[in-house]
Amino acid sequence: MRSLLFVPGDSEKKLAKSLGSGADILILDLEDSIAPGRKDAARRITRGFLDAQAERRRQLFVRVNPLASGLVLADLAAIVGGRPDGIVLPKAEGGESVKTLAHYLSALEAREGVAAGSIRILPIASETAAAVFAFESYAGSSARLCGLMWGCEDLAAAVGATENRHPDGSYPPPFELARSLCLFAAAAAGVEAIDTVFPDFRDGDGLEREARAAERIGFTGKAAIHPGQVEAINRIFTPDAAAIAHAKRVVAAFAAAPEAGVVGLEGKMLDRPHLVAAERVLRRAGAS
Repeated sequence: MRSLLFVPGDSEKKLAKSLGSGADILILDLEDSIAPGRKDAARRITRGFLDAQAERRRQLFVRVNPLASGLVLADLAAIVGGRPDGIVLPKAEGGESVKTLAHYLSALEAREGVAAGSIRILPIASETAAAVFAFESYAGSSARLCGLMWGCEDLAAAVGATENRHPDGSYPPPFELARSLCLFAAAAAGVEAIDTVFPDFRDGDGLEREARAAERIGFTGKAAIHPGQVEAINRIFTPDAAAIAHAKRVVAAFAAAPEAGVVGLEGKMLDRPHLVAAERVLRRAGAS
């Protein structure tokens, strides 16, 4: 999950265009990008798109409306039969939100003849003030949990912030806290950590800076709101040849000394955390 592109679920044109974006995951949106009067149309168009992509070459997730909206059951009833690869849950507030959604999915999978447990869950885990206090509860919440994404725009609105980024692009402390908690919670749960969208799709340099900063601290992917952002995200979150070669040398050094806690490589002493990091690089390279 390097790149996750949001696509309005009520636009057949944009859905068709998204197939050529190169994104690892397309998130077909039934929530924020859909006007209230277009919800039914979005469900119908999204389901048709899922059905048309039955022999799909990329993963298709659907962002449903929040659990508290009163719309989520109608969303799920319309799209589960289309066998989406996953559900993106906005305004999630911890493991209980995941468990509730998992129960709904289990019932609808049975009704629609979809393989039990096949639809995964990706919560957007920081869009309300209450959500910030619930990060630790995601670990062990459901076998469907595949990642955690943090969201900045809705959180800023929830707390009444007039800005969520400094002029240099960095995050003020409240939002940096939410970002860090998402990273730690994903690691604790053993799932992917997904960085939030960069809203100014015309600012390619800003996207590069933010994506590189996220990758350096441990995020494994980033959401996108425009197809033009996908190439940079894929490139940044794919280990390059030098990183892969170094990781292979680290793994080989430990393999040559299986009983050692510390090994020497290229003039440096490496211990087990370096091996874990190297193995992670190789897993990411293989997935890419």
